[in-house]
Amino acid sequence: MNIFTSKIYLDNVEVIAIIVIIISVLVFASTLFYVWGLLKPTADLKELKTRTNSWWAMAALIILTSLVHPALSFIAFGLLSFVALRELASISKNVRDEDRRVIIWCYLAIPIQYFIAYKGWFNIFVIFIPVFMFVWIPFMLVIRGATTEIGRSMSVLPTQLMLTVFSLSHLAYLLSLPNLEGFHAGGRGLLLFVVFLTEINDVFQFIWGKLFGKNKILPKISPNKTWEGFIGGILSTTILAYFLRFLTPFTGIEALIIGFCIANAGFVGDIIISAVKRDIGIKDTGLLIPGHGGILDRIDSLSLSAPTFFYIVYNLYYAG
Repeated sequence: MNIFTSKIYLDNVEVIAIIVIIISVLVFASTLFYVWGLLKPTADLKELKTRTNSWWAMAALIILTSLVHPALSFIAFGLLSFVALRELASISKNVRDEDRRVIIWCYLAIPIQYFIAYKGWFNIFVIFIPVFMFVWIPFMLVIRGATTEIGRSMSVLPTQLMLTVFSLSHLAYLLSLPNLEGFHAGGRGLLLFVVFLTEINDVFQFIWGKLFGKNKILPKISPNKTWEGFIGGILSTTILAYFLRFLTPFTGIEALIIGFCIANAGFVGDIIISAVKRDIGIKDTGLLIPGHGGILDRIDSLSLSAPTFFYIVYNLYYAG
């Protein structure tokens, strides 16, 4: 089949169910804030409304990606990695001329990584960036001949590649996983499961923090995050994972444990990017998404939740 064939996959009850849930949640949120504004005009709802509008756009992107031909989904995720890498590279401090010349190899790694994921070549997938590119990039820096701060560049460029390309490519690889007997949602169900839980975990933490947040969890890194928001988000996401297990082959206990892992990994991914932004002295990595900053501001949680989820699922159900 031609990868550009226009075809929408609407043959899976489980996938359609989660799409309906996502849209329903967004409709409820939009309606709530609209009515709230009418009843209490003095309420400061600008941030919530802006975030909700951005969630609509991002939900549309993820839903479409999960429904179109898998090849087009891989292209979409590749473009997402490209934008995220570009944002992270553009905000880096003290970038040397030699780094700018070598970073082209990072961009060239994107189509290779996603092609490997599309073909389902697992053994090559897990070593191409963490092994080959981690050797190739330092080697390219060395042959440039400039040794001033080369150690920093050898660390920064491969790490940027890991956070924006290798990590996110695990979302795409979910679509290449083989079918399991009795599991009908398949890779698209797994994709929606991890993305929805990761994003809703951010929402839960934001809401719980706004309602009950008093004790700062990492004030020097992310001053708005609180223990109340963190714990409330973790518990809410874990419980929701149990009810969304129809998208996965998980048992009830597995869904609870994996939901807990997704929530924690998402939080860690978020604060890692927050620490990078704090070091650089910026609030957002870009202005592409109103209310959320850049692409990286929105997918920072996925930088760790995606590979964490993938390897748990792979080792539980697909390894061997």
